[in-house]
Amino acid sequence: MQRPPPPPPAAPNVRLALKPAGASRGLLDGAWWPRSRHLLRELPALIDVLDPLWGRITRIAVNPEHWPVVPRKIPVTGHVVKAGWFKAEQDPHNLLLLSYGTDRWDLLVIPPQTSAAAAARLMAAASDPAGLALTASALIAGDEARHGASACPECSSPRTSTHTSPSRAVDSRSASAHRAPHLAPHREIRGQLQLSLACTRRPW
Repeated sequence: MQRPPPPPPAAPNVRLALKPAGASRGLLDGAWWPRSRHLLRELPALIDVLDPLWGRITRIAVNPEHWPVVPRKIPVTGHVVKAGWFKAEQDPHNLLLLSYGTDRWDLLVIPPQTSAAAAARLMAAASDPAGLALTASALIAGDEARHGASACPECSSPRTSTHTSPSRAVDSRSASAHRAPHLAPHREIRGQLQLSLACTRRPW
């Protein structure tokens, strides 16, 4: 029996900035600056860093606007991460992660083509525990307004995304542009991932 081809090698030297442990989390927990929009290549190295810090990452969700392919499953070291997507419900510059134990984390995704100077500013802003509680898109727009250069060159170039069908996507009823609720334990029902909202709120 022929084995499927291995996933592309992970990108080295993860470019990541996180808020200090115990800091007020606000709307974002930090920023990630991938080298491409290839989730199979980029995500494993990120998960290698986050698993020891946040607990095993089991699922992620993205907005497919800037991700040309959103695979249902992404092999990482020691396990597989399931991926879903939201359109209107999720900020296009946000990566949502669920860790073992159902905790939720949110990262600003800095576009790969962003200049080093702009990326450094965005990473500092997203990981600043004393910073304003801004969404991922608001941080990028604010940096562009202050410095007169776009931090998202790809935003003006629409791309065609290839992602899972609605029946395979994460149930958007649990998605929110705000992070107030926890995401409760999830389960597979007829092949569709469903996430329900718990009554408890996430600590700030």
